[in-house]
Amino acid sequence: MQAWLPLFPLQVVLLPDAELPLHIFEERYKEMIGEILRDNIEFGVVLASDQGLAGTGCTGVIDRVLRQYPDGRLDILTKGRRRFEIMSLNEDRPFLRGEVEYFDDEEVAGHAESPGGDDFRVRAIAGYNELRALSAEAPLPMDDIYHPQLSFRLARPVQDLSLRQALLSSRSETERLRKLADFLPAFLVRQRRIERVKQVAPRNGHGGKVAGVP
Repeated sequence: MQAWLPLFPLQVVLLPDAELPLHIFEERYKEMIGEILRDNIEFGVVLASDQGLAGTGCTGVIDRVLRQYPDGRLDILTKGRRRFEIMSLNEDRPFLRGEVEYFDDEEVAGHAESPGGDDFRVRAIAGYNELRALSAEAPLPMDDIYHPQLSFRLARPVQDLSLRQALLSSRSETERLRKLADFLPAFLVRQRRIERVKQVAPRNGHGGKVAGVP
């Protein structure tokens, strides 16, 4: 059994089943990733900010090594797996480790004790599909609509760290869908504005505010 979970503090929130490419260049993390590859174990990705380490993270597994460099650097592709709470930290090694407790949802998505779940689901999916359409990507596959952790899939294109951390920490799929349904409309307004600027800027010839774009 893995007693201490190796931790990788990053300005990233990894979600279950999501992919995360990483470039490993610091000596301490070369050592850590080397042990993870050797022993085929998980490691924890935890958000690091000016306020310190988040108390909740997500384990990652190394899906594959994309590139190895002569100086020992690595490009790897990781995939999110399990959520955890950090109970204590250990700094005996060059890299941080944690004693963690794993957790899952305390409700079963779609059950009667989750009022409003269907409405939140419909609104969140609609927002996600609009977001995908902005970059000419396909909408959510029909087979995914009732996935028990649909919210994590819908959150993948949203890189707002506060929202992602709140979703990761929540133990209710209904609550996560509600957060997404409430968040996405304003986020879409900002993304549409960004897309308009991208389209106009090459023709504008200089930086600054583009006329006609609020």
